Amino acid sequence: MTSEPHLGPVALPDTRARHTVEKLLDGSGVTLNGSSPQDIQVYHPDFFSRVLRQGTLGLGESYMDGWWECERIDEMAQLMLRHGLGEHAKSRSERLKYRLQSGLVNLQSRARAYIVGEAHYDLGNDLFQRMLDETMCYSCGYWKNANNLHEAQVAKLDLACRKLDLRPGMRVLDIGCGWGSFAEHAARHYGVEVTGITISREQAELARQRCEGLPVEILLEDYRDLEGSFDRIVSIGMFEHVGHRNYATYFNTVQRLLAKDGLFVLHTIGSNTSDIGADPWIHRYIFPNGILPSIKHIADASEGKLLMEDWQNFGADYDRTLMAWLANFDAHWHEIADRYNERTRRMFRYYLSVCAGAFRARDLQLWQVVYSHRLDGRYDAPR
Repeated sequence: MTSEPHLGPVALPDTRARHTVEKLLDGSGVTLNGSSPQDIQVYHPDFFSRVLRQGTLGLGESYMDGWWECERIDEMAQLMLRHGLGEHAKSRSERLKYRLQSGLVNLQSRARAYIVGEAHYDLGNDLFQRMLDETMCYSCGYWKNANNLHEAQVAKLDLACRKLDLRPGMRVLDIGCGWGSFAEHAARHYGVEVTGITISREQAELARQRCEGLPVEILLEDYRDLEGSFDRIVSIGMFEHVGHRNYATYFNTVQRLLAKDGLFVLHTIGSNTSDIGADPWIHRYIFPNGILPSIKHIADASEGKLLMEDWQNFGADYDRTLMAWLANFDAHWHEIADRYNERTRRMFRYYLSVCAGAFRARDLQLWQVVYSHRLDGRYDAPR
């Protein structure tokens, strides 16, 4: 559903849908056609009925279509989530549809594993190169002592390397290697040999270019098909694509591949609850078939397979990371505007903004979990 956007806010219609939305927003700090940066400027009179009918899918799609504007979508999202509108904003039919689908079908099966790569990561390296920093890390930076995005991403990579206690000559597996950021950093600065796997052809091609001359092998492969033994294993920003039906298989695979005295670092976005579901808009436009794990999901799936040595949460840092990506995206959009349409621009702005708001509201978390088979003595995790 698309339409030409209005030149400015429209008069709010005197409809039941409009009054229902106003009632939901009452007390949240977000108003309609208000003067604050977080206020929604309504550009289409059917905005209200569309959002009530379709929930977050309608909210996101109507923004892509130019039906509303907001100067600070990140603040709007944060305020709405803190007001408790997260579940109210998901239509019952969409929630039921996803739960039925994920219950009957393995959305992250081998046959479907490459869907997210083709839909999102293969969209274009030129876009991601302008949105991300030089490391090409597409996951949360570590801002503890960082002053900018690049410092935060290098700190995140090094934090994982230090938690793994990397030593020259070790064989390291990077599950979901992306554009090769960790593989390059670990091989260059710690003298290890890295095998990285990804389900994105665009990522694999660029990762191989970036790691040329280093002891790094990049494979286009599903994690379930891996063989061999590795001294260390890392997985940064990939577990979100595994799916609840495959958590046990994932940890079985890591257990099988990890050397007896090895360490495994899992870096993943996490959910505060164990409900099986996905935001309908994110599911359709950004990360098809993705599911965020809860603490319980991870604990249940790893129990009896690996020993948890450390668990760190720095989810608040994802807010700063996403806002830095948004600033880069806006600053460099003109360089690629001739290769993408306006709807894509609005899609990315909405995605980065609402996710930043979700982390700011502490609705989402970011965990780094360290595992071993069973180390002798204590493990002290770097911070």
